Amino acid sequence: MIGIFGGTFDPIHFGHLRVAREAMDTLGLQALRWVPAFQPPLRAAPVATAAQRAAMLSLVVGGLAGQQLDTRELERGGVSYTIDTLESLRAEQPDAALCLLVGRDQFNHFERWRRWQDILNLAHLVVLDRPGVAAGDLPEWARARLCADAQALRHRPAGRLLFLAVSPQEISATAIRTRLAEHQPVANQVPPGVLDYIYSNHLYGSAEHGEICKQK
Repeated sequence: MIGIFGGTFDPIHFGHLRVAREAMDTLGLQALRWVPAFQPPLRAAPVATAAQRAAMLSLVVGGLAGQQLDTRELERGGVSYTIDTLESLRAEQPDAALCLLVGRDQFNHFERWRRWQDILNLAHLVVLDRPGVAAGDLPEWARARLCADAQALRHRPAGRLLFLAVSPQEISATAIRTRLAEHQPVANQVPPGVLDYIYSNHLYGSAEHGEICKQK
């Protein structure tokens, strides 16, 4: 099985890495693809450029077993629609089980996604949620596809829905950018190599006091 983990990663942080690792282990993924969006359709434009976000991801993901950076959305440019990415991936992996990892907030707006019904024909939908949170009142299409464990995803290439409990995320890229703009330390939230890149390139308003913040 192959996992697809999309987002802006503006910047990548320890919360992303923890969720990715837990999903790989729990689902038994053979590979996980990090797919940074050029421009997400339902969110504001990223602050860092496509090249900068790819560079930060490559500093971390390149050293993780079974995980790789997939830049197809950055190379495609424009608004990054998941359906386009999945169609491209499915053409390369016609028989593999593809698992699209999404947060609970994304799932709650899933029916607003472009050609969302077709997405379900191309990949399984794995909703990352806090432990102990019930699936809630699901629409009919979701109830029909719901499965109880990851083993059910292995028997077909797409079409199932799984709620996967992961560690609660207390880190957000928005909060990290705010702290950097205020020259506050974020060393416990961002991998060291990424933090060095941020300070070296003066990203997120971190043009001053970088060394001081890292030492606090």
